[in-house]
Amino acid sequence: MSQTRRDFLKQAGAAGAVAAGVTAAAHGSAAPTGGSAVGEAGAEAQPAEGAAARSVRTDVLEIGYEEHGPGGGFPIVLLHGFPYDIRSWDGVAPPLAEAGYRVLVPYLRGYGTTRFLDPEAPRMAEQAAIAQDVVDFADALGLERVALAGFDWGNRAACITSILHPERVRAQVAVNGYSVQDTVNPGGPGSAAGEARLWYQWYFNTERGVRGLTANRHDIVRYLWETWSPGWEYTDEAYERSAPSFDNPDFVDIVIHSYRHRHLNAPGEERFLEVERQLAERPPITVPAIVLRGDASGFGRPSTDPSGDQARFTNLVARRIVEGAGHDLPVQRPDTVSDALLELLA
Repeated sequence: MSQTRRDFLKQAGAAGAVAAGVTAAAHGSAAPTGGSAVGEAGAEAQPAEGAAARSVRTDVLEIGYEEHGPGGGFPIVLLHGFPYDIRSWDGVAPPLAEAGYRVLVPYLRGYGTTRFLDPEAPRMAEQAAIAQDVVDFADALGLERVALAGFDWGNRAACITSILHPERVRAQVAVNGYSVQDTVNPGGPGSAAGEARLWYQWYFNTERGVRGLTANRHDIVRYLWETWSPGWEYTDEAYERSAPSFDNPDFVDIVIHSYRHRHLNAPGEERFLEVERQLAERPPITVPAIVLRGDASGFGRPSTDPSGDQARFTNLVARRIVEGAGHDLPVQRPDTVSDALLELLA
């Protein structure tokens, strides 16, 4: 880790001192301070065929990303989740680029080539922060309006962006539906089966879990991949393409904070307190949306009743249960995601 656990807790306790902008000190980048700059990503990046590896600076992060398609095309931002990385979108991006869209696939904070600018900043990752990174990413690239697709953490960030900035989102593909959390009010216990599926969250809320993720991150990540998509066989080659992303120096701190904050066991950034209170009301999403749900998810088969998604997405264009897809649906059925985006943007 980039910090000891004691340092992390000390910094988290001082979260109220974190302002909306942090010191824009360079973190291994030649980009100038004070504004955004686009550059080539580091040598560790392994871009997909036909993609360019780049980076862009926001007030908080140097965000690594891959870009497909013509620079003048309407922008589509694809957002990965935990514990995955941008390789999850390798089958989704090419059809979109071929259709003339500019496809942008960023690493979330704590993953891949994305880095914090301030080495002293607490490594926090509440849902509001992940969503703000999406807005900051778009701003840094001069994008007034985008289409979004995401799963897991990435879907949560997309949902929140659509809620808080609907004028910036032309359309959204929500893999596995509405995922905004109430991080203000304590939740009640669930069923035995439901609690068992969340073992990793309870584990990460212990000191043993911190040590385990630090020492065994690849074992844990590979296990989660396989249990969350039990009908899919991951090759060693596929995992090795994503594995460097989890060696990001902030990965452990980011994951631990995310799962502690959502269970009210770690403070968030002061600048997001009011946003989290707003999100606790679970506001609906009003932008045109398609919901995709995998029928072979390790979290259980989705309900055939569409009423829940219809209530959360007030401009729901379609809701589809996708055969043969697990939790990371874009990996197993990339065609359904690219087709949904093309349908929404037609």
